[in-house]
Amino acid sequence: VLTMMEEEEFEFAEDLESILHLTPEVQLAIEQVFPSEDPLDRAEFNAVEYINTLFPTEQSLANIDDVVNKIRLKIRRLDDDIRTVVRGQTNVGQDGRQALEEAQIAIQLLFGKIKDIKDKAEKSEQMVKEITRDIKQLDHAKRHLTTSITTLNHLHMLAGGVDSLEAMTRKRQYGEVANLLQGVVNVLEHFHKYMGIPQIRQLSERVKAAQSELGTQILADFEEAFPSQGSKRPGGPSNVLRDACLVANVLDPRIKQEIIKKFIRQHLSEYLVLFQENQDVAWLDKIDRRYAWIKRQLVDYEEKYGRMFPEEWCMTERIAVEFCHITRVELAKVMRTRAKEIEVKLLLFAIQRTTNFEGLLAKRFTGCTLTDIPGQKRPESPLDPTNPFLEDEPGEDVGTEKDADLAKPRKPKAPDNPFHGIVSKCFEPHLYVYIESQDKNLGELIDRFVADFRAQGPPKAGTEEGGAVLPSCADLFVYYKKCMVQCSQLSTGEPMIALTTIFQKFLREYAWKILSGNLPKSSSNSGGLTITSLLKEKEGSEVAKFTVDELCLICSILSTAEYCLATTQQLEEKLKEKVDKVLVERINLTGEMDTFSTVISNSIQLLVQDLDAACDPALTAMSKMPWQSVEHVGDQSPYVTSIIMHIKQNVPIIRDNLASTRKYFTQFCIKFTNSFIPKFINHLFRCKPISMVGAEQLLLDTHSLKTVLLDLPSIGSQVLRKAPASYTKIVVKGMTRAEMILKVVMAPHEPPVVFVDNYIKLLADGNPETFQKILDMKGLKRSEQSSMLELFRQRLPTPPSGAEGGPSLSFSAPTPEQESSRIRKLEKLIKKRL
Repeated sequence: VLTMMEEEEFEFAEDLESILHLTPEVQLAIEQVFPSEDPLDRAEFNAVEYINTLFPTEQSLANIDDVVNKIRLKIRRLDDDIRTVVRGQTNVGQDGRQALEEAQIAIQLLFGKIKDIKDKAEKSEQMVKEITRDIKQLDHAKRHLTTSITTLNHLHMLAGGVDSLEAMTRKRQYGEVANLLQGVVNVLEHFHKYMGIPQIRQLSERVKAAQSELGTQILADFEEAFPSQGSKRPGGPSNVLRDACLVANVLDPRIKQEIIKKFIRQHLSEYLVLFQENQDVAWLDKIDRRYAWIKRQLVDYEEKYGRMFPEEWCMTERIAVEFCHITRVELAKVMRTRAKEIEVKLLLFAIQRTTNFEGLLAKRFTGCTLTDIPGQKRPESPLDPTNPFLEDEPGEDVGTEKDADLAKPRKPKAPDNPFHGIVSKCFEPHLYVYIESQDKNLGELIDRFVADFRAQGPPKAGTEEGGAVLPSCADLFVYYKKCMVQCSQLSTGEPMIALTTIFQKFLREYAWKILSGNLPKSSSNSGGLTITSLLKEKEGSEVAKFTVDELCLICSILSTAEYCLATTQQLEEKLKEKVDKVLVERINLTGEMDTFSTVISNSIQLLVQDLDAACDPALTAMSKMPWQSVEHVGDQSPYVTSIIMHIKQNVPIIRDNLASTRKYFTQFCIKFTNSFIPKFINHLFRCKPISMVGAEQLLLDTHSLKTVLLDLPSIGSQVLRKAPASYTKIVVKGMTRAEMILKVVMAPHEPPVVFVDNYIKLLADGNPETFQKILDMKGLKRSEQSSMLELFRQRLPTPPSGAEGGPSLSFSAPTPEQESSRIRKLEKLIKKRL
């Protein structure tokens, strides 16, 4: 029996272990909630180890019964705890159901109370409606009664006003009618919704009839006072007509417009007769008489009729505006008929007098009648708000101003003239006469510049004119400014575009005839000097191709072209400010600015070619010297002295004459260096064969030339100025390459591997042709050169994977990063070796 019980306990233990096998996450959570040091609570509990812990020796088995009893006691306690927890959970469920039932009962009670409150609110609302029903009826009755009384009063006023209006109209009592009519019209507006009532409709029709009768009657009165036919003028203003104007303000606006139209037509009828197209006084030379006549008429109107018309009618301004419209039409008709008789002076005279008159109108009137809206000006004005020449009065002789005025600060903008162009617009179709005149004048001006240049000759060196801007350039732009200001006063439309085209034409002619046409021509001969003569310092001066005066002329033309370039850009900006906004895109002087840029480039190129050509014989002499037979290293060679002498002769002259354009002098230095250094290296390759001593002499000469080139911008100057960094970088890079070539030539060619590696390191040039030239300079035989070239190709750095072409491509076309790294290496090497 004991054995059976033990087996059951063992099976129960296995079942319990399989049921209570927990995942590591659950076991970790239990340990965090119920921390315990008891080995029985651990997940990795091992019964054998636990028993061995309790009974480490055989002697300890003596108290096995006590241990078993303790464990059974602990199991019994755990069973009790589990039983208590399970029973507790059963009671909790019953308590939850009871709480839910209590909550449901409370909700039912609350719902009943809400329903009771809602029923009581509806009953209260019904009681309030019953209480206020009679009050609302009384309010509506009061409102209707008030409206009825007001309407009856208005009806009484309307009926009485209509009767009085008809009676006053018959008696021409316009003063009383003006006030009464406005009141009747205002009262009638209250009866628009009652027009279905016959009596109201009848009163409305009587008011309209009275208004129509008043309009017809007032027009008849004005026709009688100011008849359209006949020359008899009324004796003076009438009080009846003055009151009639007040009535016309209330009537249909067409009545007012008709009165104004008839009065102005009658007032200007004499003008149409006096200045008919067939009259001699109608021509442009007597245009002043037109404006004098209207001035007298305006004064006469102010004296006789100034108080007859209401002030808000602006009758004086209306007369002046109508006069302007008539004058514009009549002048356009006369000029079309006699277009062949229009001359420039006559046209400018007429335009000037007209613009003066328009300016006078702007001072006297506001321009409110131009849009028929009192007190409102035209939204736009022909004047450009950025006009920098508003300070120039019409007729002012702007030709005496300097072109530097273009860069002066602008004065405050003058007020716009609303009358600008109201008459002068008729002259615009005939401005081609002015444009053609300016075309002719500018052509004569350019011819005069050419003649003056030939007569006076080029600027002389050592004078104030030497290297300075040609005076004709300033004269041209001053004349341009005068034309631009004058044309902008005439028109800001198409004529300005035509004038711009003329400006472009003569800017190009000035660049071709005055600047490019007078540049000295360079000859192709080299001076006919022999190598022997070049070696003599006293004869080196004969190499110069341009005289000092010719160099001075080139610098002067360069300075003039720079001035023209900057001023043409300013001219384009001013033209865009003057012309109408819709035409701004058609103003473009970029082509002319490019022309002057070309003159500048050609001038610099001539200066570079002159100095470059002066150095050519010396370089030729260098390449033909017997460098293999040089026995010792001495001072710099004669050809170096010759080059330095030419540089010291030419560069100070050019620098002094380009003092005002320092950036172009720097360009000259850079271009000369970029031309001279490659040419020097090419001649260096022609020096073959070269001995060790000869290479040392060439290295000394190269260092001397490098020093001179570094000091080129300030050579011969009393004020030492540091050369620009961009220039210094070019010189250092180019001349260092020449020095490296000579250092490679000086290196022994044995062993070949060291020589090739030294070449690749110093020159970083993978081109076999360059390496071939180095071998020629060393005087190696063809058999030796072949083995060297093969070794060179083998020792070249391997190009990156995927690169196309041979090894030489890695040097012949370096990337910008490789080039920068190569330059830094060369600079470090130069510092170490020098």
